[in-house]
Amino acid sequence: MAKQELTYDDIIRDLKAGKYQPVYYLMGEESYFIDKISDYIIDCILTEEEKEFNQTVLYGMDTDISTVINAAKRYPMMSNYQVVVVKESQSMRNIDELVYYLQKPLLSTILVFCHKHGTLDRRKKISAEIEKAGVLFESKKIKEAQLPAFITSYLRQKTIDIEPKAVAMLADFVGTDLSRLTGELEKLAITLPAGQTRVTPELIERNIGISKDYNNFELRSALIEKDILKANKIIKYFEENPKTNPIQMTLSLLFGFFSNLMLAYYAPDKSDQGIAAMLGLRTPWQAKDYVAGMRKFNGVKVMEIVGEIRYADAKSKGVGNSSMSDADILRELVFKILH
Repeated sequence: MAKQELTYDDIIRDLKAGKYQPVYYLMGEESYFIDKISDYIIDCILTEEEKEFNQTVLYGMDTDISTVINAAKRYPMMSNYQVVVVKESQSMRNIDELVYYLQKPLLSTILVFCHKHGTLDRRKKISAEIEKAGVLFESKKIKEAQLPAFITSYLRQKTIDIEPKAVAMLADFVGTDLSRLTGELEKLAITLPAGQTRVTPELIERNIGISKDYNNFELRSALIEKDILKANKIIKYFEENPKTNPIQMTLSLLFGFFSNLMLAYYAPDKSDQGIAAMLGLRTPWQAKDYVAGMRKFNGVKVMEIVGEIRYADAKSKGVGNSSMSDADILRELVFKILH
């Protein structure tokens, strides 16, 4: 029977409980989880005194598999464990030679590989041997629909609450770059006034620089409400602040919303809960805009809108457009969406 694939939370929980594996192969497109696991192993398993003789950090570009295996075969000095971490292991050649070590790994060694921006071929023998000997973890890119739950959960661990609008502002502004997102969340946690445990849109506006009234979340709301004046005020603000409001980000978010709205029409249950289930959203609250959108736009119109967003994206990249500014492209798109 295949070993159950461990999640990031599973791995961290076991590490905190002192349940160590002889090998961890951390791979995938999302660097954040790879860094968090490897940093915990580097920072927390050995004491400062033990690290001096028992912790080795190597880099894939500067080492080879023989050196890694030799390091892993050493016994710890005045410690129960030694830690060997190979960063940028995607740059290593002949990684398949690790198979011989994996068949009888040294249990006093915690060997960690950090393989970013890609994965091992799971059909190869080395993948199977890693899973037998320890942990083969794939760090996958988080989906946009998962961002609100990630933001809420991250702050909850710090006993901080956050308002739904503030969540949407952060998710829309930062996107799925978790390293950047967690940096912004740490900044919010530090700047919370004494005695305050709730992040508000005003706090985000003051400390991160996202306008609580003029942002992609509010633009989407204006389109759902068919509020032409509000939509154009937001576009004017974007025009005056192009660095913090690039058109590509706006078009990407609008495309994601209207594409999901198209899918929402196929949900057998059109309630908030049914739409959330159909779109893979964590909470029914996230489905409210889609329910409202279905009341304002029919399926044919949404298909047309998706096409217009694609057309606007091409224009923003200079295809068939020699003179329109980004703001003019957005104004034209908003007109077509609302008429």
